[in-house]
Parts: sequence; C-alpha cells; structure tokens
Amino acid sequence: MATTIKAEKREKSGRSRLTELRNSGYVPAVVYGYKLESVPVAVRENELFMTLRDEGRNAVFQLEVEGKKVNAVLHDYQMDVMKGEFKHADFLAIDMNTEMEAEVNITLTGDDVAPGVKEGGVLNQPFWTVNISAKPSDMPESLEVDVSELAVGDSLTVGDVKSKWGVDVVDEDDKVLVTITAPRTEQADADADDTEAAPSAEAGGGPDEAPQETE
Repeated sequence: MATTIKAEKREKSGRSRLTELRNSGYVPAVVYGYKLESVPVAVRENELFMTLRDEGRNAVFQLEVEGKKVNAVLHDYQMDVMKGEFKHADFLAIDMNTEMEAEVNITLTGDDVAPGVKEGGVLNQPFWTVNISAKPSDMPESLEVDVSELAVGDSLTVGDVKSKWGVDVVDEDDKVLVTITAPRTEQADADADDTEAAPSAEAGGGPDEAPQETE
C-alpha cells in the first residue's frame, strides 16, 4: 500500500533557497514520469526517511502535489554523507498496473544450521541484490535464500531458487548468489607462511653477490 506524503510545489531557485529548505527539514526533489511533466517539489525529510526505513528502498509513495495524488517510487537521491541527511531526491511517477524493474535485497536463512558452515566452511555471498520485474504493489522488500542444506563446495544460483520466489527475475539463471568454500587448513597456512618467509632471488644477499667497493 502506498504511503501518502505531502509534496509542496516549489519554484526553481538558487543555492540559498535550497539551503533554506534543507535547514527547515525539507528535501528538494523533483517528480517526473508517467503522465507527468517534471515538477520541482519539496518533501519532509522525516517522512521520507521513515517510509524508507519501514517499507524499504522500493516503497511506493503517494505524493500529494497541489491536491493531486501521484504514485511514485524513489528513483535516485543524493546524501550528505557527513551529516547523514538527504540533499536531493528524484521521484519517478509510475502506473500501478504496469510492471517495473527494481533491485531487491537478498536475505540468507538457515546459515546457522548449514552443514558446510558447521564443518568450518566459509559462507560467501557474491551478490546482495537481484533484479526483478513486478507491479509496484507486488514488489517485495526482500527475497529469501535458504542455505540450510548447503555443504562445503555447494552453491546456489538464481536458477536454483527463483521458482520459490514467485516473481519474474531479470538476472540470468547462472548468477551465483551464495557458495560455501572449504576452510583453510593448518598445513595450508603453514605452507603459505613458509612461502612468504623464503628469500627471493631478486632480494640478493646470496654467496654470489658482488662485493661492494669501499674507500
């Protein structure tokens, strides 16, 4: 369900006006897309933050612009990293009846009971998101990947798990989502230490090294 937040229309303005908006608790933004020309607006930063916190990155916003409600998603944004504040936001107006592509987070489950992990294997997650296509109202906040049966040397790809998600996955089936690799053995660690300790030929210092001239 879309979350309604008020978006006050603003006139395009200079840096001082944008700073004033931010200091007043607003985020300068623009709305564009489905049946809508680009409209500069300002939204309350706390409302934007709480919606993203509670509903995730793919949350659907119902922006109220001059009495008209527009369904939109947060297409892009800029942050002040030092202050942890939004500097600007781009909202994309959407048709709720048309599928759209989006990145969705992957959540691993069963990693505490996976045989490979219990044996000391290393759980690796090469990708933290997958790209899917769905109607905005059907867009999940995250997708689960069950790794509880993986042993050392096992892996899971998109093709292995996508049928359990019930959504249209855009990524290729051979995209590897998780693997469990063998742990380093004590002997392997010792061999690595010996290799690092051995002097190289380039380092010199051997018996054939030419004597240095002295005065």
